[in-house]
Amino acid sequence: MSPVELARLTRIARKATLAATVLASCALAAAVSAAAAPPPAKSSATAPRQASPEARLIEVYRLIRAGDTRQALAKAESLARDVPNFQLAQLVYGDLLLTRRGKLGPLEVAPSELPASAAANWVQLRHEAAVRLAALTERPPAQAVPRQFIDLPTSTRHAIAVDASRSRLYLFENDAQGLRLVADHYVSLGRLGVDKKEQGDQRTPLGVYFITSRLEGRQLKDFYGPGALTLNYPNEYDRRRGKTGSGIWLHGVPPENYARSPQSTDGCVVLANDDLMRLLREVSPRRTPVVIAPKIEWVAHSQNERERTAVRALVEQWRQARSRGDMAKLMGFYSPQFTSGNADLAQWSKTMSREVNAAGGRESELKELSILSWRDSSEVLIITFGEVLRGQRSGPMKRQYWGKEGGQWKIFFEGVIG
Repeated sequence: MSPVELARLTRIARKATLAATVLASCALAAAVSAAAAPPPAKSSATAPRQASPEARLIEVYRLIRAGDTRQALAKAESLARDVPNFQLAQLVYGDLLLTRRGKLGPLEVAPSELPASAAANWVQLRHEAAVRLAALTERPPAQAVPRQFIDLPTSTRHAIAVDASRSRLYLFENDAQGLRLVADHYVSLGRLGVDKKEQGDQRTPLGVYFITSRLEGRQLKDFYGPGALTLNYPNEYDRRRGKTGSGIWLHGVPPENYARSPQSTDGCVVLANDDLMRLLREVSPRRTPVVIAPKIEWVAHSQNERERTAVRALVEQWRQARSRGDMAKLMGFYSPQFTSGNADLAQWSKTMSREVNAAGGRESELKELSILSWRDSSEVLIITFGEVLRGQRSGPMKRQYWGKEGGQWKIFFEGVIG
């Protein structure tokens, strides 16, 4: 779709009168649906599988653009009937009803012309329409992946990336052929934007995180929808920079809502309940990385190959020094500012010496190696692996955070995660 066409679609989303905005409320939208007397919906057993509510809404916009308001009204009516809590769809349906009745012309109603509550709702719905349209008309390049996903083992079945500039979550499946984009969903983020720094700042954090647990809906209030996936915010890089806060989740919405406006959360990433249910079914806690970026940088798989090779070589040098018991070389990989729990570098050196002696010169193997990267004012590598000594079948799962110091990669955190 051309930029001109996208601009036209966005202008359509902005054409809302007071009456159309009021129709966005669930109660009046239901009344409008009843007045129009739509036929009853077919049972799920016989009805063909439909596109997502979002895709159906975009189709309505395309029909409006094409001047086919009769078909647009029919599809908007069907969508409003099927998903009565989708406020943006209700607004568009109300707008089309008024157009058919000759009560709505090509007006650009300013928020100042509306009551305060209706004006706020109008602005939020306009923003939601704009980000949905932008994300669906400016698609990621084919076969591309977020730059942060350098290397993932096949045991990591899924990966998630959130593009804050698009209010969009991208779900990837991972297998022997690599990452493949399988779904993407509209999300709501922090009221005050992104780059969380402290508790209560109503911002969504930026960085590389991991899903730590799955919470079932019965454990939570209705506010969170059918469940939640918790993230390990603050991660060790966040802690190093003094960031505070907790309780950052991927979660759903209350039953009376279909979605929330793009910036409306206290810092969590919020999805429509149907979209969240897919994540709850498919992704695995502890293994699934979640990148939250101000804007996703998409790269071809081959573009990460050079960095993948270099980081693997670096980790191999660390493994060899540890396996051989070369403490001088081994500790050279660690930052003077290293911490792990309450241990500083000197204490960690003693711990490492004991572990090396306990290994008795046996080689270690690093299994299920995962390499993720992050760049903002600094460069960081997040490396996860299982360390298994020769003659053993399993070993601890460890995670390291590496940062650039004087042009050299140094480990500033290391810990056992399982």
